[in-house]
Parts: sequence; structure tokens; C-alpha cells
Amino acid sequence: MPHVVVIGAGQAGAALAARLRALKFQGEITVIGDEPAPPYQRPPLSKAYLLGEMEEERLWLRSADFWAENRITLKLGTPVTAIDPAARTVTVGEEVLAYDELALTTGSVPRRLPAEMGGALGGVHTVRTLADIDAIRAGFVPGRRLVVIGGGYIGLEAAAVARKLGLEVTVIEMAPRILQRVAAPETALYFRKLHAGHGAAIIEGEGVDRILGKGHVAGVRLKDGRVLPADFVIAGVGIVPATALAEAAGIVLENGIRTDARGRTSAANVWAAGDCASFPLDGVQIRLESVGNAIDQAELVAANIMGADKDYVPKPWFWSDQYDCKLQIAGLNAGYDRVVARPGEGEAVSIWYYAGDRLLAVDAMNDPRAFMVGKRLIEAGRTADPRLVADAATDLKALLR
Repeated sequence: MPHVVVIGAGQAGAALAARLRALKFQGEITVIGDEPAPPYQRPPLSKAYLLGEMEEERLWLRSADFWAENRITLKLGTPVTAIDPAARTVTVGEEVLAYDELALTTGSVPRRLPAEMGGALGGVHTVRTLADIDAIRAGFVPGRRLVVIGGGYIGLEAAAVARKLGLEVTVIEMAPRILQRVAAPETALYFRKLHAGHGAAIIEGEGVDRILGKGHVAGVRLKDGRVLPADFVIAGVGIVPATALAEAAGIVLENGIRTDARGRTSAANVWAAGDCASFPLDGVQIRLESVGNAIDQAELVAANIMGADKDYVPKPWFWSDQYDCKLQIAGLNAGYDRVVARPGEGEAVSIWYYAGDRLLAVDAMNDPRAFMVGKRLIEAGRTADPRLVADAATDLKALLR
């Protein structure tokens, strides 16, 4: 009986296994995860779960019964230590498992601050796993001082939760502005004002010299010599694809684990999907770090394991929750040369990204209609006249006609 082994028990791994069963795969399926928890959602970790508004069981992607009823074996809390593509085996602890098809859904890991700058001190946290958030939650006590290093979405989400819980918060961003890598200045300005209005301090264009303390964080010294007292630190300085296993097995890497348009890696019978995998788009190997991509790409790989032979066509979308603002992003803004701001109802606003006259992406802040219209246009390969977009009197739905 054929055996599909999935390494990585996150969103992509869970989606791939579930889709195989939905497609009537009758063989064995084994999903292996480093963490002891069953497959769970990551986005709520830095939002509702950190706020204490969501219990752990509500994070789970599937009930415990689902895995048993669908004959999917979960091997949790034991990392894979080796892959042998020639023998078609993986080593898990003392056990060697043979596979017919192998899927790598290993996800990504957070960048960590170097130990020589204080990154190994107690009280320095990253935001990626359930264990990370459980360790942080104990410190989220009103009046405590938090320094967030990194002004990307993860850092800003953590800052928003901390302020809602009454902590003193300072965000440090080394780049000239927050969201430098992922959003236009107009979107960054919106969130800078949002955080300032809720009492969070943001310092931009300034690096961290080192984290101070003996055994535990006591403060953060900036490059300009200022020292910020801190009871704990969250490092939100990005993530990198988890590729160590693939690299050790001789699988080709290129901006993650390199796959073709159908999810195949350079090794026979080995596939990859999710944060760890890059795929071809317009002649470039790109990676998308999002739930939507993890699910869509993993489900396509499942179908291709079953013989579908279909190419992956991404439909990128993302979101972030900060205070009372829900940001929804459609498309990819890479290569934009101008943006158009469109006011919505109340405090809502959307930022539309263009390359020439072509619509690339939309950032919608508390404006779900702008998000949905922009998403439909982008996925259909259509654009929208920037002059009409900028005119608040324009009915957004008219852009779809």
C-alpha cells in the first residue's frame, strides 16, 4: 500500500493530508511535526490567543477525531533528523520510515538576535510557535515595559496586544520607517498614527546596539547611545524558510526549497509546499508567507500526487489585526511605481498599488469592500482606472463591470 509521508504539521501539512483523503487516496498517510501540539493555526497566536481571547483547542485545525477517522497518523514532538531520497526513507528518532511520496511542509523559523548582542538573555522572545506565546503571555502584565525589535506586521501585532493589556511599549525599527519591506509609505503612516493614538512609541531609522542585562533583560541600548528600560523584549525581525533537512538531503534550494510549478523538488517523489517552498512566477522563484498560500499550494500538491498534473497559480492575500483595525491585503505589490489612496467610510482607507496602469495590489484598512473588489480584479487579471479609484464618489462595484 503506498505511503505518503508529510514532514511538517502546520497549515500546509494538515491541508495536504486532508486533501489526499478527500481525493480518495487509500494508502497510508503519516504527518510528522516537531511540536507536541496537533496541527494548529498560527495567525491567532499573536492576536486572540496572546490576548487570552482564544483557548488552545480553538487553535487546532482539526479535531482529534478527524485524524483517527481519516486514518492519518500524527507523529508529534519528534523531529525528523534525516531524509534519504535514494532509499526513500526518513529518520524520526530511532525509527526509519519508508515512503512512496514525500512532502516537505516544514514552514519557516524566526530570525533570532545574536547571542553576542544579548539575544540569548532570559526575557528575549520570538513570536512563532505556541510555546513562544505561552512563554510571553506570563509577562503581559499591566505596567511592564516591552521593547519590540522590528516594525513588521508580527512586531506591530504584538505591540498592539501589549498596549491593549496595559503594557508600556516601544517599537524599534532599523529601517527609515515601519513596514519598509512590505508596504507603501501611506500604509506605514496609517499604522504609525494608529499605534501613536494607542500610546505605543515607535522609533524609526535607529538600530539596536545590544540588549542589556545579566541573565535576564534589563534594557535595550540603541546605536545612538540611548538606553530603553525593558522587562522583556520581542524580536520580530523576520522569518526564514526551514530548509536544513532538504539541504542535508541534497535537494536544490533557491529562495527556500525550489519546486517547479507543480510542487516537485529536485529529488524524485519529493514535493514541497507552504512557507518553505519557492515556485516559479514570471520567471522568478518566489515564496509566499501566508495561510492562503500554504493551503492552496499544499492542496495542489496533494492533487498532483494523485496525478492531476496541474500548475500552481497563486491568488495572494494576507491580513493583520491591530487594535480595532483589520488590514486585508490582496495581490503582491512588488514593482509598484505609484499608489492611489481611496477614503472609505469613517476611518477606513485603502491603498491601491500600480505598475504603470496595471493594478498590482490593495491594502484595505477596515474596508472589506475595497479588499474584495481589488482581489477580484487582480485575480481576473484586470485593472481599475486610478482616477476612478481615487474618487470617493465612485461606486467600487462599478469597477468590476
